[in-house]
Amino acid sequence: MTTAIQTARETIETEMAGLAALLDSIGDDFARAVEAVYACKGRVVVTGVGKSGHIGQKIAATLSSTGTPAYFVHASEAAHGDLGLVGDDDIVLAISNSGETVELSAIMRYCRRFEVQLIVITSQPGSTLAGFADLALILPAAREACPLKLAPTTSTTLTLVLGDALAMALMSKRGFSSEQFARFHPGGRLGAQLVRISELLEREPSFGRVPRVSQDDGMDQVVATITAGGLGFAAVADGTGRIIGIITDGDLRRALADRGFFERRAAEIMTRDPKSIGSDRIAAEALAICEEHKISVLFVNDEQGRVIGLLHLKDLLRLGTA
Repeated sequence: MTTAIQTARETIETEMAGLAALLDSIGDDFARAVEAVYACKGRVVVTGVGKSGHIGQKIAATLSSTGTPAYFVHASEAAHGDLGLVGDDDIVLAISNSGETVELSAIMRYCRRFEVQLIVITSQPGSTLAGFADLALILPAAREACPLKLAPTTSTTLTLVLGDALAMALMSKRGFSSEQFARFHPGGRLGAQLVRISELLEREPSFGRVPRVSQDDGMDQVVATITAGGLGFAAVADGTGRIIGIITDGDLRRALADRGFFERRAAEIMTRDPKSIGSDRIAAEALAICEEHKISVLFVNDEQGRVIGLLHLKDLLRLGTA
């Protein structure tokens, strides 16, 4: 067990040292690559084989999901017809740690012949691939974490992180918003977090039903409204219909300890200025407000500030926003 832990720690330390070197290496070439991709009118065609190919697939997916159209083409398949996927306005991002991957030769020649811009990621600045490139992103010399110094480990980690850095720099430069992110991630937990609250109100009609009492209503009406609503609370409205407070089951129980309970009015026991959120915000923001203020109910306002619905913490959790 001790040997396993020691090996794991040595592996992580080796790769961390490589990442530190990568951090120091980021400079003008990286900035030029960002500008080139940003100006690209087509798509980013990511290519590679072996472990570099696997990393390339992830880089292409990250670029696509953050506002930079990209897809992956296996270098071997490119030589057998898939070069037709590469357009004149595209940029090819080729990955090869050695810079001498034979399978990349076809796509390199294609880029040179048809003047398709070629960006490469390699650790060898004097390699064939780097020589063909319009821009070369050179990985720093770093020791592989593999004890035999054979299996790609540190080098693939550096390539992956460099790809993430490229995608995030482009995302920032484009001003990519959470709304755009939600458009590309409609499913799963991420989609639930990014959905607009107005969409939740449309999808869940029950969210638009808000149990209400008047500030002058007595306790019999308050109890009846909370019981009928089945949500454990009632909103309190003033004479104009504006929501000014909330009464929960807990408020009722605390008020019952006082004499003259049924002579009291809603305004006397309500919690004033309940928390609310605009319908144009996203579900993750609603959850954050509930957690920050330790509340279970959040009112939803329209553009005029009128309450048009409510969100309950248990419903947000049920929808997968946490």
